[in-house]
Amino acid sequence: MNTTLLQEAKDFIISCYKELNKTQDEINERIDAITKQIESTGSYEHTSFEIDYGAKVAWRNSNRCIGRLFWDQMHTFDKRELKTEEEIFEAILEHMSYATNGGRIRPSITVFAPQTENHGIRIWNHQLIRYAGYTTPDGIIGDPASISFTEKCIELGWKPKYGKFDILPIVIQINDHEPKLFELPEDTALEVDIRHPEYEWFEDLQLKWHGVPFISDMALEIGGIRYTAAPFNGWYMGTEIGARNLADEGRYNMLPQIASLMDLDTKSSISLWKDKALVELNIAVLYSFREDGVSIVDHHTAAQQFKKFEEKESEIGRPVTGNWAWLIPPMSPATTHIFHKPYKNDIVKPNYFYQPRAY
Repeated sequence: MNTTLLQEAKDFIISCYKELNKTQDEINERIDAITKQIESTGSYEHTSFEIDYGAKVAWRNSNRCIGRLFWDQMHTFDKRELKTEEEIFEAILEHMSYATNGGRIRPSITVFAPQTENHGIRIWNHQLIRYAGYTTPDGIIGDPASISFTEKCIELGWKPKYGKFDILPIVIQINDHEPKLFELPEDTALEVDIRHPEYEWFEDLQLKWHGVPFISDMALEIGGIRYTAAPFNGWYMGTEIGARNLADEGRYNMLPQIASLMDLDTKSSISLWKDKALVELNIAVLYSFREDGVSIVDHHTAAQQFKKFEEKESEIGRPVTGNWAWLIPPMSPATTHIFHKPYKNDIVKPNYFYQPRAY
């Protein structure tokens, strides 16, 4: 019998059932049932409420996430029964519609069938909505972070458009079958045109970003069972877009152009032109999302929310783990309490884990 799996299952059930105020008899009965299932099949199946609890607690245990205050508000779609790529894609569309909610974003996860010796589902995309990146003789068009995945999509038959913000298709693979490619319907992705409350020229940059970050390439692990396809979302912290996606030199690299339009001295770093441009880009992102009624949080508010999360966990007696390098926001981190605190980067399960690329 797989004793490691049984032990992980027991640990999860005890933790889950106690937190949900189940009786000791219920705990014993469930562990007995799981033990028999593992003895006869080598694995076991979670109930729907175990999946729901496990997905939420995996968010609570995510060391890199500053937004964990809302862990218990996640909505779970249990789609373990789906068998085909087409059914999985339809479930993805259902998730995206529910989560997007016209801009009032709802944290959600869809859990597909777990990995077994004979079965595995992978969504190739890093995020369900991501912009294509193309290498051309005249340089890179679009998002440089997406170049390799874009090339794979083209190999699979996707027709490139060579725009700066082309939404990539969804690629789903079951077992070792040929991966299947699905175009997102046009109205699926909520996008926000980025403009500035003061600089009218900002609109001429023709920047935009998608409204919801749907992470789709991580594995969810609950009680020793690994769900290799479990896309989930929260909402954006503004700096993810304004200080990383649109600002990083290895991404859209917009700071030099914005600084130039602001008439800043870009010849010397002592002018702090990057800092000034970065602040205005982040102001533009927050302003645009708010104007369009799309959920977003600034990094100062997010840090205050994380402080509240830490306080609530401390009251319950649960230690808060964290990856300091990821928890500090990428802009003005020293203005947050997180910068001045150490965190233990211990991995606690259930949790979300990176997995090797599917392609």
